[in-house]
Amino acid sequence: MTNTAESLCPRSISNEDRARAQIYQLLGTLLSNPPSSELLQGLATLEGDDTLIGSASRNLAALAQRTSAADAEREYNNLFVGLGRGELLPYASYYLTGFLNEKPLAVLRSDLMARGIRAREDVKEPEDHMGTLCETMAGIITGEFECDSDLPSQKAFFEAHMAKWARLFFTDLEQAQSAIFYAPVGSLGKAFMAVEADAFAIQ
Repeated sequence: MTNTAESLCPRSISNEDRARAQIYQLLGTLLSNPPSSELLQGLATLEGDDTLIGSASRNLAALAQRTSAADAEREYNNLFVGLGRGELLPYASYYLTGFLNEKPLAVLRSDLMARGIRAREDVKEPEDHMGTLCETMAGIITGEFECDSDLPSQKAFFEAHMAKWARLFFTDLEQAQSAIFYAPVGSLGKAFMAVEADAFAIQ
């Protein structure tokens, strides 16, 4: 299954970093929009192992096999859109302050500007949306942006904008009442964020 992160990866980056970028990109894609039929078909081919990430990947593949794009879109809307609001609000400002468009968003925008990262014109959500943050991390790892893509740069972004709330958000997604297909997405995100936090802690 190809994705943006894989196509952007320079040949010089390690297989481990390529895999990290792909997981970030996958999470970003699934959180930013409901999955297409093509993406569901790709997800159905995922294989797992005995790790928490592997187990979540297996469960995601099993659900992708029996989830239609229409059902996934309905679930996505229930979780993140709703009539007034969805079951979850996937924004750093909300998780860290209880309100939208607060200081965490301003701090993030300042950091993005300093790194030379501009929001895509087709993205209407505030930049502190978890999907956007995951896609940004994928881009930093793969060297998509002009800013430094080394581990210190990755660690600084992760710790400033994701570490304090990412695992809590993905735990909420895993346990959300509306989550069926998205429950293993939550499991995958929670396990992956724990691995990332532990890895950055020893840098």
